[in-house]
Amino acid sequence: MSKNIHIKKNDVVMVVTGEDKGKKGKVLSVDPDKRRVVVEGVNMATKHKKPRRQGDIGGIIHQEAAVSATNVMHVCDKCQRPTRIGYTVLGDGSKVRVCKKCGENFDK
Repeated sequence: MSKNIHIKKNDVVMVVTGEDKGKKGKVLSVDPDKRRVVVEGVNMATKHKKPRRQGDIGGIIHQEAAVSATNVMHVCDKCQRPTRIGYTVLGDGSKVRVCKKCGENFDK
């Protein structure tokens, strides 16, 4: 199976399926081996943190958990809609990601 993934860190994505459907957020991290992404404000999990050192505080923390990369779509900056990603080869031979709806270049 290919390890390539269409979403990169700092992309703005929208969740298209699941409990958080319709939410937008910035990608905080990408795990291409597991094909999962962590999106800001999406799939919040509760974690119980124990104080490890003197002076640390424990308690209940809410943090983002990973979601499948197939459940999110890239949001285009130009048309402000979730879109599929296409690839185009530029004149200098570099391959860039583009919006399938308006042709906007994502890799500036």
